Amino acid sequence: MCGIIGIVGTSTAAPRLIDSLKRLEYRGYDSAGLACIVDGAIERRRAPGKLLNLEAVLKDEPLPGTVGIGHTRWATHGAPTTANAHPHIAGRVAVAHNGIIENFAPLKAELIAEGRVFLSETDTEVVAHLIDRELSKGSEPLVAFKAMLDRIEGAYALAVLISGEQPLILGARFGPPLVVGYGEGKMFIGSDAIAVGPFTTRISYLEEGDYVAIDHDSARIFDASGRSVKRKVHQVAASAAMVEKGNYRHFMAKEIHDQPDACQHTLSAYLDPVAGRAKLPPGFSFEGVERIQIVACGTAYLAGLTAKYLFEQVADLPVDVEIASEFRYRDPAVSKSTLALAISQSGETADTLAALKWCKTKGLKTAALVNAHQSTMAREADMMLPTNAGPEIGVASTKAFTAQVCALSALVIAAARHRGTIDAAEEARLVGVLMEAPRLIGEALAVEDKVKEIAYGLSKVRDVLYLGRGLTYALALEGALKLKEISYIHAEGYAAGELKHGPIALIDEATPVVVIAPTDALFEKTQSNMQEVAARGAPIILITDAAGMHHAPKLADVILAPACDPFIAPLVYAPAMQLLAYHVAVHKGTDVDQPRNLAKSVTVE
Repeated sequence: MCGIIGIVGTSTAAPRLIDSLKRLEYRGYDSAGLACIVDGAIERRRAPGKLLNLEAVLKDEPLPGTVGIGHTRWATHGAPTTANAHPHIAGRVAVAHNGIIENFAPLKAELIAEGRVFLSETDTEVVAHLIDRELSKGSEPLVAFKAMLDRIEGAYALAVLISGEQPLILGARFGPPLVVGYGEGKMFIGSDAIAVGPFTTRISYLEEGDYVAIDHDSARIFDASGRSVKRKVHQVAASAAMVEKGNYRHFMAKEIHDQPDACQHTLSAYLDPVAGRAKLPPGFSFEGVERIQIVACGTAYLAGLTAKYLFEQVADLPVDVEIASEFRYRDPAVSKSTLALAISQSGETADTLAALKWCKTKGLKTAALVNAHQSTMAREADMMLPTNAGPEIGVASTKAFTAQVCALSALVIAAARHRGTIDAAEEARLVGVLMEAPRLIGEALAVEDKVKEIAYGLSKVRDVLYLGRGLTYALALEGALKLKEISYIHAEGYAAGELKHGPIALIDEATPVVVIAPTDALFEKTQSNMQEVAARGAPIILITDAAGMHHAPKLADVILAPACDPFIAPLVYAPAMQLLAYHVAVHKGTDVDQPRNLAKSVTVE
């Protein structure tokens, strides 16, 4: 969601705030702003739209000052206008906020009754007024800040400037993440390691309910009760500071092509290729696990759906997969022999985190499969299961998805061996098959030129259907999701066997159908469904291997994937789906990396 950066420095802050906000663009936003202390008072610059608009404002009205905060906003309360852009100011206080203040309405009414004037439609402005009210009573900044925290309810990461004080920024988190960055004679707060990465590789992760005061030399951290606490200082990889597109036009294109490395790095944590064994992360075990409950959102949910097929087919281990935003609200029945597995690239997805916490209250053993190894979810779960995809900047997930499927596939092998559904020889074979995935993903990327040709025609349509069976059913859902996310074309994924139970009514000459059909045990059935589509004149895009290509209907466009073992088909066929969505979006001229209305990390419900 929204991006936050704060700097207590020794040189002009505005250019560095802008640099950091550019690195936070991947989170999604529709307006941006800065506020700095200038000669003891707060000055602010804001603009709707992209950061280019804010930079134009700064060119006309430079913003001096060495202490400041910056923000990219994703609209919740109020339209994306200059007046609603952060930071918000009330009296001596400027605030940048990620999250939602759930009780803002009664607080706003209370403050208006006292004569305070609001200038925006946002929930955030109440935070600035609450702090300023306490300051006007003579409270010290930290006391005023804590008094505000005791009044607000909801989810928040906050960065606060107070005029007339020594160089100081206050921060707090409840829900959305916030980190502290340590420099020499300068300090930082930000939404994540990428935000402060250009300035330092030494960071602390604030825990739930923490608040902090930073100055030039130190960070004073307090827990929710107001007790002074220490949080571990981590040395983060320099890569967090330097996330670049290289020679690619978009981050999404780069990340699609990063997948062989991302999968290889992830598999190295789960496989011993010499011994032919799947290895589990420290502290993780399938002992006593009779069922797995996967909770996730979006693409991570579809990675979990892929894993359900694999766990049940190979390990004979029942798996339920649920959308996290629905899971805890239906009061599900769970048992102590169930492992709750949360999947999230960021480890901060609000609905998934809430579902994970709910499972903990029910006494379930919990695990989190995350790409951000120091995230809230990683710390909250009993066990952290890593993916090693590296920073993913494009909003539409690509390499995070395949890295998740790699890790889950390795866990399937380990579970199957533990449960005795495979022997050592079959374990070694499956490990060898999974080790081939990075190479085959690399080969699958060679279809890009063919995909570009097909994408041009697809960019002109209004509706697209995706069909898959078995392990490729989840991939059909994922392909449709990718097309919707970045090209804004309506698309739906279906299990191919469901075609004649309703969706076939949608088929006509103007509705292309993408069929994902490796030559596995279900190929003949999928082929029959494809013929039903062809008989009704729908354009067909068939993604298959060399053997399947010979069964393509006349006039079908064929995207050729490498032949592979069915166990890794979701990994090998994913690049074609991603590239198709990407090049359709490029032809349409949409904002590929930051599609409208979407955010990379959804940190509020």
